[in-house]
Amino acid sequence: MSTVRDDVHEVIRDVLLQPDLELEDTSTAGDVEGWDSLAHLSVLFSLESRFGITFSDAEMGSIQDVGELVRIVERKAS
Repeated sequence: MSTVRDDVHEVIRDVLLQPDLELEDTSTAGDVEGWDSLAHLSVLFSLESRFGITFSDAEMGSIQDVGELVRIVERKAS
């Protein structure tokens, strides 16, 4: 059974077209080639669709790393 973390990582890999991408909680967009502002929005919109959630504008602009993104999705999806 996959976890929210697994699913978030899968969405990021799918959006960035990098199936072998290794992510840590401390990974940031700046650490990942191709994760620019447009890709960031695509990741967030894909997560909204996958989990049936909505990110606020403040959340969209304040996410610092993958771990924070996972925690927000876990909170919203529960």
